[in-house]
Amino acid sequence: MKVVILAGGFGSRLAEETDVRPKPMIEVGGMPVIWHIMKMFDHYGLRDFIIALGYRGDMIKSYFKNFAKNHSHVRVDLSTGDVSYTDYHALNWRIDLVDTGQATLTGGRLKRLEPFIGNEPFVVAYGDGVSDLDIGGLVDFHKAHGKIATLTAVRPTARFGHVEFEGDRVREFSEKPQTAEGWINGGFFVFNSTIFDYIEGDYVDLSREPLERLTREQELMAFKHYNFWQCMDTLREKFILESLWESRNPPWKTWKD
Repeated sequence: MKVVILAGGFGSRLAEETDVRPKPMIEVGGMPVIWHIMKMFDHYGLRDFIIALGYRGDMIKSYFKNFAKNHSHVRVDLSTGDVSYTDYHALNWRIDLVDTGQATLTGGRLKRLEPFIGNEPFVVAYGDGVSDLDIGGLVDFHKAHGKIATLTAVRPTARFGHVEFEGDRVREFSEKPQTAEGWINGGFFVFNSTIFDYIEGDYVDLSREPLERLTREQELMAFKHYNFWQCMDTLREKFILESLWESRNPPWKTWKD
């Protein structure tokens, strides 16, 4: 099953970082967040990636083109000019890096990838969020219900603490609890190839018209994820992920080193 990662946005809310790099290349624990996302899929045996590029896509191309060189010891024989790499832990990944336009919206980026995907179901992820999502369970759920599309529904941690009162007395206080209600789109999907019929062109937001129409036609299902999920839209959220990584037990790290 192919995995599409949407990695072309401007990341304007992270301008301190994205002025010089695309958001998927912002590092957490010394590795770009897109690497963390791909490791999540690798853990479930999904290793055939298509990355939709846009803003500063050349940096993502360069990163993967030079991945072996930058993650190994390099031996240079100046007498012959030969260069070899040692102590490289190979990743069994195949990656198509596809330019999908600078101003193209998420639906349009996906539409441009149609020739690379074929007729089989495929997974889509945004290039800025991590989770301990059961990806195998998500795929099985999609195959079982027979609809066109599945989104992952998550309940994010509240940004602020929660207070309940009895009169003016604080009856209950909890710091940043998970919301009891308010499910949101977590940015991990499984689609049948029919999804392309719901996207007209470059300026379609995947989370708007296509999903709204699928909802009206009763072709959109939700896989509810109750555990860890975190996007990286702001510097504050980047620092949250960094702190979790430094704890040496980050909740999205389901793989073994």
